Amino acid sequence: MMVPILPTISTACIVISAILVAIGWGKIRKRDIDGHQKIMTLAGVFALIFFAIYSSRTIFIGNTSFGGPDEYKIFYTIFLIFHVTLATVGAVLGIISLVTGYRDKLSFHRKLGPITSIVWFCTGFTGVIVYLLLYVIYQGGTTTSLIKAILGL
Repeated sequence: MMVPILPTISTACIVISAILVAIGWGKIRKRDIDGHQKIMTLAGVFALIFFAIYSSRTIFIGNTSFGGPDEYKIFYTIFLIFHVTLATVGAVLGIISLVTGYRDKLSFHRKLGPITSIVWFCTGFTGVIVYLLLYVIYQGGTTTSLIKAILGL
């Protein structure tokens, strides 16, 4: 079974990002502030690479619909909405966490960081499940680009 390269790379990026967040969390617990900052910045870079791949693929190639059994589509759709909501919240929290860390707003950063990390771990986990459901467990459905959908092509 062949899996599509861009979704595989983007999913790998989000998993790497979540792993780096876990490593960064460990570094700050050991009071390695410099290491924490470097690792969390790298986690942000991998999240940004994911976003660049995902958004450009969505616009130019398209999103893949669920190709599994019809009776599972509603469950997949609900799970996907949960994942997208979690990812959006996680991205916003991640940006805020990075900005507050770099601007030395450490009181707020210390409170938000653990929440952001947990949301990001859940985002990575649910993202892998979405990937597996779309490309590994079931063969993906149709793919339509945003541009084609908007233009009705």
